[in-house]
Amino acid sequence: MAKLVIDLQAPQERAILVGAPLKRGTGKLLMQEHLQELGRLADTAGALVVGELTQQLDRPDSSTYIGSGKLEELKTLMSDLDASVVIFDDELSPAQGKNIELSLNKRVIDRAELILDIFAVRARSAEAKMQVELAQLQYSLPRLTRMWTHLEKFRGGIGVRGPGETQLETDRRLVGHRIRVLKARLSDVAKSREVQRKQRRNQFRAALVGYTNAGKSSVLKGMSGAEDVFIEDRLFATLDPLTREVDLGGAGARAQVLLTDTVGFIRKLPHHLVASFRATLEETRDADLLLHIIDAAHPTWEEQRLVVDEVLADLGVHDTPVIHVFNKTDCLSSAEEEAQKGRMENLLPGSVFVSAVREGGLEPLRARLLEERRKSRPILEVRLSPSDGKKLAELHRGAEVVGQEMDDETGELVVRLRAGDELRARLGLA
Repeated sequence: MAKLVIDLQAPQERAILVGAPLKRGTGKLLMQEHLQELGRLADTAGALVVGELTQQLDRPDSSTYIGSGKLEELKTLMSDLDASVVIFDDELSPAQGKNIELSLNKRVIDRAELILDIFAVRARSAEAKMQVELAQLQYSLPRLTRMWTHLEKFRGGIGVRGPGETQLETDRRLVGHRIRVLKARLSDVAKSREVQRKQRRNQFRAALVGYTNAGKSSVLKGMSGAEDVFIEDRLFATLDPLTREVDLGGAGARAQVLLTDTVGFIRKLPHHLVASFRATLEETRDADLLLHIIDAAHPTWEEQRLVVDEVLADLGVHDTPVIHVFNKTDCLSSAEEEAQKGRMENLLPGSVFVSAVREGGLEPLRARLLEERRKSRPILEVRLSPSDGKKLAELHRGAEVVGQEMDDETGELVVRLRAGDELRARLGLA
């Protein structure tokens, strides 16, 4: 079934979206939601969506994914709408992509390639640019034949007798070399990040994770008050992790948390991209607590939650406590919010409901973080000699000192210190 969309703008890239879910499973039910998300991805990449083509498959065609009949329908639709690019919602094999391009004589990209393109545009730091380049090269390596069909001819001439090496083989060798160089550089970045994390190990740390555009950056900005947190109502607005200190407002001078925003996840996130961003996502593994931000007003938030859970499982994040934070409650009516809270009492106990734009809307999360921080750092009573300045200084530097009483002969400190902390072992504390 073809769907026409009329737009009077003058676009640079006119795109047709193709959705072809399998008949089994939930693909048919969620097809329109998935195409809407693909349309948002296309918009983020700078394309104008002018049409859609949908089909339900028993199984993908090995040559053209959608079959020859549907391919002819797509060719006619592209001609009628003057489209310049086709975007498939599923990942195409190198052979499928090549065959479709030869038939249409138009550019064909799949969901994975579109996401990689968006990441390439959004990357700002040197690290993010390296991560995206690595993912793009790993994606393109098996597709070089399709991308460089004019490079099949052999080179020859003086000093290069015989068939020599094809340009395609040269490109493959150069791409392989570049991949090794980027992996080595990102390995150095990972080591540097590990050093930084060790320096923050005594501090209570929470990482924001969630589906792209769920409002993680808005929560970070609202909690910390930092004006340099970038916020935009588009997919993948944030790629680089950003950490800010948040005052939780409890008693004690050190009632704070280091809150880290991480890259958002999405359905069918290219596995090369997850692998490339692994060093960045390691922040989630070392956090004391994960805050899974969910767009409470999104119609498919349950599917989005499962997507995030799958990526976290792939990263090996199993033991870290998770709090589900339902954001954007300002977009719900009072009745809808109360109904969702009642349902979550059974489905996801301990969930927190917040709004990053409503005044005081983040206070439930601030209170919950303070509670979790206190649980993770139990109170200890430490007795020591007032003359033991070294131990006293270490406690003030590495622990939260809640109370202190000193006289000429003895001193007693009440501190909060994480179980298993190196300082506990070093000072001989229970």
